[in-house]
Amino acid sequence: MVRIAVDLNRCQGYAQCAFLAPEIFTLHGEEALLYAPEADEAQRAKLAQAAAACPVQAILVDTVDVPAEAVSDAP
Repeated sequence: MVRIAVDLNRCQGYAQCAFLAPEIFTLHGEEALLYAPEADEAQRAKLAQAAAACPVQAILVDTVDVPAEAVSDAP
């Protein structure tokens, strides 16, 4: 699991993140950014690109450690 945080006070609405990872980030109106606070590990590369492309470095991407028993199918 990957956790995403955006400093909305810093975000200027350039929308580079929405272009690179549209399944996570969307621009609502001209400047309001909406985003999913968590994503699958498979989206990590896109999220890293989106964070790196942010001109004001407002995006933080971090890994969440999920206990093995929480993701295991075993009883």
